[in-house]
Amino acid sequence: MPAQTNASLPESLEVGGYRIVKKISSGGFSIVYLATDDQGNSVAIKEYMPASLAQRKPGELLPYIAPENLNTYRIGLKCFFEEGRALAGIYHPNIVRVINFFRANETVYMVMQYESGRSLQEHVLRNRNKDQKDVLSERFIRRVFAQVMNGLREVHSNRLLHLDVKPANVYLRMDGTPILLDFGAARQTLQRDISKTYPMYTPGFAAPELYKRDAELGPWTDVYSIGSCVYACMSGMPPQESDQRLKEDKMPTALRSFRGLYSNQLISMVERCLRLNSLERPQTVFAVQKELLQNVPERPEFSMVERNGARWRNLQQRVTRFMKEHNITWF
Repeated sequence: MPAQTNASLPESLEVGGYRIVKKISSGGFSIVYLATDDQGNSVAIKEYMPASLAQRKPGELLPYIAPENLNTYRIGLKCFFEEGRALAGIYHPNIVRVINFFRANETVYMVMQYESGRSLQEHVLRNRNKDQKDVLSERFIRRVFAQVMNGLREVHSNRLLHLDVKPANVYLRMDGTPILLDFGAARQTLQRDISKTYPMYTPGFAAPELYKRDAELGPWTDVYSIGSCVYACMSGMPPQESDQRLKEDKMPTALRSFRGLYSNQLISMVERCLRLNSLERPQTVFAVQKELLQNVPERPEFSMVERNGARWRNLQQRVTRFMKEHNITWF
């Protein structure tokens, strides 16, 4: 049975010293708001509100938690709070900055620095074109994910896992630098500990071990998601879901279709990241990042748009030069 949608906090409400401006997004685990602090600075606030465990109606502030769900709700609440405390100690340009976290309204709020830009998912969708096979250039992919993995390495060095790396959670600032958002470790802890909560992973970007209750998770789990994100940038769509791949794996054929569009090094890296057996994947993000930075072709492939654009500009220049030399004008 699908979880209900919870009502968001009303606009202009003050909570924990912050004024709610509007709801930005909501999911099965939380609601994110745009808010302002007491100095008028914009912040993003994430509210713990698991839709399968808590119910909040319009006009109400406190959620209703059924007695049979209360223990489960508190486990998730504690995980969310501890995750906020851990992230607040991480200062890295490629990780969303957590500046505060507090309890109110029988839940927990995580206050983050607000960033202007758009998600990588939006960027992919805007650049996706059915008339071309590749979506984003290899230069772009290598640049963005080298920085994403800088942030992910910092996360792992703090003994944390992200567990929900996907294009929607990679945010591109106005200057093009990426930051990682919306960590999924608390969600995964809740799901693994309590059988009644519905799946909180993202199909296509979740490693196969996330589908198994007692599987060991580690940096290699995030590595799978990195490979999935790169694939999405190449194809414009998520890869085949990992649980479906166990029945019929279509990814080898899908990856072969990128030959000639992207370098063999990049395709090979994605293939290794997406291996279903976690022991066959790179075991650290550093290993993937090292390969991404070291195995750069002498002339990295550009996207089809860039290649065709360069050819067209070159042709225009040659035609213009020829017309000038022969005193030809357009009628």
